[in-house]
Amino acid sequence: MTPDAIVHQPLTSDERDRLASATPEQCVRVFKELLAQATGRLSEAFDAAVPVGALANARSHLIDELLIQAWQHFGPHDAQAALIAVGGYGREELMPASDIDLLMLVAPEAVATTAESLSAFLTFLWDIRLEVGHAVRTPAECQTQARADVTVITNLIEARLITGSASLFAEMQQAIAPERIWPSEAFFDAKCHEQRARWQKYGDTAYNLEPNIKENPGGLRDIQMIAWVTKRHFGTTAFEELVRHGFLTQTEYFTLIESQALLWRIRFALHRLAGRREDRLLFDYQRTLAAEFGFSDTEADLAVEQFMQQYYRAVMELNRLNEMLLQLFREAIVLHDHIGPPQPINKRFQSRSGYLEVTHDQVFNRSPFALLELFHILQLHPELKGVRASTIRQVRESRHRIDDVFREDLRARSLFMEIFRHPTGLSRVLTRMNRYGVLAHYIPAFANIVGRMQYDLFHVYTVDEHTLMLVRNLRRFSVSQHDHEFPLCSAIARRIPKRELLYLGGLFHDVAKGRGGDHSQLGARDAWDFCQLHHLSEYDSRLVVWLVETHLLMSLTAQRKDIRDSDVIQEFATLVGDVNRLNYLYLLTVADSRATNPKRWNSWKDALLRELYLSTRNALERGLDNPQAQDDLIEQKQTEAMRILARAGVEAEQCRDLWHKLSADFFAPAAPEEIAWQTEQILASERLGLPLVAIRSLAPRGCSEIFIHARDGKNLFVRTTALLDQLGLNIVDARITTTDDGGAMNSFQVLGADGLPVPQGEETDELCALLHRELEQLDNDKFEVARRLPRQHHHFPIETRVSFNDDPKRQRTMMRLVTLDRPGLLAEVGSVFASCDIRLQSAKIATVGAEVDDVFFITTLADEPIRCETVLACLRQEIHRRLEKSPARA
Repeated sequence: MTPDAIVHQPLTSDERDRLASATPEQCVRVFKELLAQATGRLSEAFDAAVPVGALANARSHLIDELLIQAWQHFGPHDAQAALIAVGGYGREELMPASDIDLLMLVAPEAVATTAESLSAFLTFLWDIRLEVGHAVRTPAECQTQARADVTVITNLIEARLITGSASLFAEMQQAIAPERIWPSEAFFDAKCHEQRARWQKYGDTAYNLEPNIKENPGGLRDIQMIAWVTKRHFGTTAFEELVRHGFLTQTEYFTLIESQALLWRIRFALHRLAGRREDRLLFDYQRTLAAEFGFSDTEADLAVEQFMQQYYRAVMELNRLNEMLLQLFREAIVLHDHIGPPQPINKRFQSRSGYLEVTHDQVFNRSPFALLELFHILQLHPELKGVRASTIRQVRESRHRIDDVFREDLRARSLFMEIFRHPTGLSRVLTRMNRYGVLAHYIPAFANIVGRMQYDLFHVYTVDEHTLMLVRNLRRFSVSQHDHEFPLCSAIARRIPKRELLYLGGLFHDVAKGRGGDHSQLGARDAWDFCQLHHLSEYDSRLVVWLVETHLLMSLTAQRKDIRDSDVIQEFATLVGDVNRLNYLYLLTVADSRATNPKRWNSWKDALLRELYLSTRNALERGLDNPQAQDDLIEQKQTEAMRILARAGVEAEQCRDLWHKLSADFFAPAAPEEIAWQTEQILASERLGLPLVAIRSLAPRGCSEIFIHARDGKNLFVRTTALLDQLGLNIVDARITTTDDGGAMNSFQVLGADGLPVPQGEETDELCALLHRELEQLDNDKFEVARRLPRQHHHFPIETRVSFNDDPKRQRTMMRLVTLDRPGLLAEVGSVFASCDIRLQSAKIATVGAEVDDVFFITTLADEPIRCETVLACLRQEIHRRLEKSPARA
């Protein structure tokens, strides 16, 4: 059969004869065989590029034929029942694994007599492996259920008679007609409320890394929403009718149909690939689908990124069309086209029924700068509910006027900067500017990042969505109602002289993503050109450019370096230069981190950046030419720690005797309160014996600290980290100290799986007991981590990279490890150190999505730097060997 023939006749005449003539004993086998064969032919037609709309109809017709025959074999044989298709099946839009939603309509007097045959019918459908959703109701029950639940009426308005009593079906349709229940006004309001709730459930964004192509904003459910309202109000689901009624232009109609066709095609391929109903574009499928849709890797973009950008741009268009159509529907259905009189704003704009609109059709032709003025007016008039659909359409049709001449227009440049300087509404209007395509036209570099995803687990939104969320976060720092969220950021935001420079730095920080090369450097050039075009002073321009160039500097310093090392602070302060730049950079870094992956933002990251900011500000205020000597700093810490311990009844002589055994590495990275607590624990071990385990909440750092004092041993770090990993605790920092008498004092700063400190109480008591038992078995060098690698991590083949650098001042070697995050990683690395006679001094643990970027400070057993190239080469080789055979690679 040709693809066209398959679409029109999913079953051959011989196959129909087999269905009709099958005996009860043959039915299950024959129906299953013919269903599989016809499904296979539809799949071949998909590969032959037959439109998916036609395939969805064909599958519906195929199921119709199977159900009609099954009804004749097993269903009621009188005229008091009917088989009805509802939902997507009623629309004749069946994908390969879509549920088949059925309503079995029965007359009231036939409920008891048809029960047995309906049960046999359903059992048969399950036997042939059809995914059936069903309900058995009378027409009156349909009305009762539908009146109480908008979901039920939505399903029923798409009802289609498959077989059985036509009069019963007509009775049901009459019972649920708009004049009886759910008039179009009430239905429209209920569906709008339902849509808002659904969007909120899916994060109010269409741009998640693993989007649900059906339920996310801009997804298929939003297209269906348009169809449902059209059906209820106009009595038709044909989108062509929206053109005839003036709701869509011909161009918008084609955009709607093309976007729907793309989502249908993706959904068809997704169902086929998953082998079941699956509407989430999981990482498991994205690469395969990208290849199937004809994309291939380029130097700048992975095939999967190109495929997902096509998807995101389609849903952005659908989201805009949905907004526009629902507004038009509201005017026609709720307001009955009785729009209020216009309220003048200026010569070009007016408000009508709470929505902004142009005063006449030629506004954008005669005054192109009004394309930006519209958004500034929304800021000036926060009482406006939005933009009228007719004006949105005119904005879209006039975007071509935003060219080089437009950008040179002083009025346009002034308006754009006024938008950024206005104290309210910036993030709201930037979102609209992006949705209407104005932002990408005004800043051509921005067009490249619209809908652009990065194929990793760290960036959970498209680049444009992330950028707008970053600006939103920056704006919240300036809004008093949100002062409680980030008090320090809010206080700083009020002190910086020009907030618009901060927002511009945020707008351009990732604008060069996906263009090849260093996006920070490329974006800085774009930012400079923009600032010069908009006549910013050289000082202001250089500040914006510096923010774009260095927007990663603060987070990388906090993650990869020991920020309690005075040399690290001095180096960072030198790079920053002054407190004003530090203020801007700190605000940008916090907003960027939160907008990159809100679920991974936690109190630990907040505390780490805050600590780096405060230490650097102190260094800058003291003067870069007046750094504080480490010996003086340690002496200050010891003095303060001694005061804290004295209040707890600890004698000074005890402290001095203990501290004399410890190196500067114990004191340099610790706060006085931390030194005091750990000292108290160590002194307690003289009474309680070793090993000693103590846990406390470390509020200033937003984490929990686990302190272990035990006899030193090769397996101490290995067994500790293996157990913490097995318990689902995330180690974010580790400090290993060895005393002159062979004791080990290890401090681990940890977070729970939820990114929060470990709750104090029974949970910490149990953890102490587990660790204590584990540390009594240090002679056993075997460890096991049964925790599984997260599903998503399997799709990121991150190459393991090991590099070494000298840390001459501290007389140690710094080893940086970049690899795929996996269960038991730290224990595996610690095991390598133990087998190679390497001593671990401390570690900085950073996980970015699926990628680990850890730094280990190591020495020989004699506490000397590792300078032998042969030893370093063997260490690198052994780490590669161990990690390549780990479960992550299985």
